[in-house]
Formats: sequence, C-alpha cells, structure tokens
Amino acid sequence: MSTGLFWFTNDLRLHDQPALWKMQSVDKLICVFCVDPQWFRPNGLNAKAMGERRYQFLYESLSDLNQQLQAVGQVLIIRQQTPHSALTELIEMYQVDVIGRSQHAGVYENRHWHLLQQQFPDHQFFTEVSHTLFTAEDLPFAVKDLPGSFTQFRKQVEDLPLPRPMSSPQQLPPPPGPMAIEALSSPVLKKSVFKGGETAGLMHISAYFAADLPADYKNVRNELDGWNNSTKFSPWLAQGCLSVRHLLSRLKQYEQQKVSNDSTYWIYFELLWREYFQWYAHRYGARLFRFDGIKNTRSRRCYYPERYQKWCNGNTPYPLVNACMKQLNETGYMSNRGRQIVASYFIYELNLDWRFGAAYFEQQLLDYDVAANWGNWQYIAGVGADPRGGRQFNIEKQTRQYDPEGEFIRRWQGDIDIIPLDSVDAADWPIMPPPRQ
Repeated sequence: MSTGLFWFTNDLRLHDQPALWKMQSVDKLICVFCVDPQWFRPNGLNAKAMGERRYQFLYESLSDLNQQLQAVGQVLIIRQQTPHSALTELIEMYQVDVIGRSQHAGVYENRHWHLLQQQFPDHQFFTEVSHTLFTAEDLPFAVKDLPGSFTQFRKQVEDLPLPRPMSSPQQLPPPPGPMAIEALSSPVLKKSVFKGGETAGLMHISAYFAADLPADYKNVRNELDGWNNSTKFSPWLAQGCLSVRHLLSRLKQYEQQKVSNDSTYWIYFELLWREYFQWYAHRYGARLFRFDGIKNTRSRRCYYPERYQKWCNGNTPYPLVNACMKQLNETGYMSNRGRQIVASYFIYELNLDWRFGAAYFEQQLLDYDVAANWGNWQYIAGVGADPRGGRQFNIEKQTRQYDPEGEFIRRWQGDIDIIPLDSVDAADWPIMPPPRQ
C-alpha cells in the first residue's frame, strides 16, 4: 500500500492539475500547503514577503481549495512551518513513499524540494508543469538557451500547438487517517473587488468572456484604473487558482464563437510575456534577485531611506506616482502602466536600488508572481531582458498622456501630502537650508 503527499504551492486549484492527477495512483494521499512564518517578518530589503492584502487573498484561496478537495474525498492540511520541516514530519509520520508537486520557478521552493530529495533518496519524487502554457519539452530550444529578448522568444513560440487543459479529478485517494489540521489566523478582512480561490477565478473568467470586453482590450489596456480596462486575471493566475492553459482555451473559444481581432490577440501576447518571464526565472534562478541582474551591470544607485519611505507612502513630488502608490496600498493592485511609471521613477529619479522596489511590490501585490515581478523590475532597471538597457519614463509626459484631466490623481488623492523629497542626505544627515543672501 502506497501513501502519497502532494505539496500545493502556486497551484491552488483542482482543474488542469497534472501532478494531482498523477497522485490518483496511490492508495492514501496527503494534501498540504506550508505557510512559512518567515513570510511575515521583515527581510533584508525592508519589506515582508507577505503583506495584509496578499495574505487575505491567500487565505481565501486556501479556504476555497479545502472546499474543493472535500468534494472529492480529500482535505487540505496547512502547516505553519518551513516546507522542508513540515514535509519531513509528514513523510516520516505517515510513511509516505511518493511525493509530488507542480513545477515552480521560485528559488525558495526549489531549494526545499532539493533538500527533501537529498534527505529521502529512496522515495519517488515527481514534478509536473501547471503554471506555464508550455513544458520545457514543448519549447523549440533548451531552457539554458532561452532567447535574450521577449521578441525573439515570442517569434519562436507563438505558433506552437497549444496544450489542452485537463479536467478536475472526480475523486482522489483518501487521507491515511484523521489528520491534525492547523487553523490559520483569520485576516482582518478588508473590502476588495478580488476574492481569492478557484471558484471566484472561474466565475471571473466566465463573466469576462460573456461580455464584449476581450474585443476592446487593446484599446483600453493602458488605462490607469477601471475594472473593465484590463483582464484582471493576474491575481488568480499568480496564486494558481486559475490555469493559464484553461484561460487560453477560453480565449480561443471566444475567438471562434464571437470575434478574433487585434485585441484578442493582444491578450495572448500578454500571456506570452508572462510565459517568457516564467522561463526566464527557470533559466537564471537566484540571479533574478541580484543587484546587477543577469548582465553583471553595476550602477551607482544606492539606498536613501527617506526617499524610499516617501515612495512607499505616495508622498513624492509627483501626484501621478503618489496616486499609483496609494492605489496599491489600498487595494493590492495597480495597472501595468502604473507599475512601469512608479518603477521607473524609483530607479531613475529617486536613484534607488531596484531590488527594494521589487520587494515592496512582493509585499503589497495581490498578483505577486516571483518570475513576473522580479523579471519586470530587472527589465525596467536595465539589468534584465530589455535589449535597450532599461526603461526610463518622463513622469510629466505620462501624466499628460494617461491622466490629462487629473481624474485618477484626484480619485486616489495623489495631490495630497506632497512634501519636499529630501530633508536628509544619503547618510541620514539633515540637509541644511541655503545661506541667506
């Protein structure tokens, strides 16, 4: 009699779950998710890995996943430990001999996985792809030979045969016995238009494609605000509540049944951007977090505590930047255009180390995805996949172009609490006023 353990990470769903399907061959099954206490402690980049908004979305996603599992004869075990510690205990306690998970681009997750493989060399380990459109075998190049730019990547993959998503399992093997279930502390729920979980994600997909929104996506995608001005799939994709393959199959169905135009293609185009950064993270691993990125490009940027804090709080001299940051802090979400603007300002105007900005996004964003977040920040900073060596935006021009009437700035009070940028220098010494004439 075999006992399996499935480690959920960024795949909090039952549909299109190849690794979970594979677990149907065992006699008994443990489904587990690990909440690492380190997520809620400040790291070396002045932020936490998990902020309040992200935790609320995760909590809702885990609650929904548990309900889905109960419907197929299972239960979700949550352990508030590091993955290596928690999984080791379960493997030894229940004499697990088969361990599975979905492929993950994160260095943290892969480090714990490799530790387990070393600790239990006689056990069966397997990984299946569920977070990307394609598998490594589907790609027309080896992962180590990933093209150096998105355009080169897109030209090689956009016409590949599209994989079909798998259905949800109707029944899973039962747990090996009564399981001790740790209760997660409930977040202080805040009003949000995003509700975590597979159920909410699938409802959003259905609502989006039932409307005419995909046919107009390209025309409105750069708007700074508005529910209908972008797809809003990203929080559910990031947490794995939605399968990107399922999403793409719905897009193709929409094109066949309703309309296929530049806007529907552009949704696929954006999914390919996401795909590129996933394989980029697999290719470069820990270099995703290095100051000099993948290019060994050094800069003179440093860390000004006061500038950093004013950027985080939305108290800079630029109302558009302030509005974007206040929107992020209040909702856990920001438009793609807004992210580019505030990242450019952080790097090129405030002259700050890009990694601190990326870490703050990691803390705040509902749709935080390790590959997309750190890959995009490298791209803007000129130490990643941008062949032009970085993207610097003129903030005043961006304001005129994307908020000419100041509506977005007023909505998020970007013109409130504007104070001088620096009262101290980089060493935290007060800046003396100029001498009187």
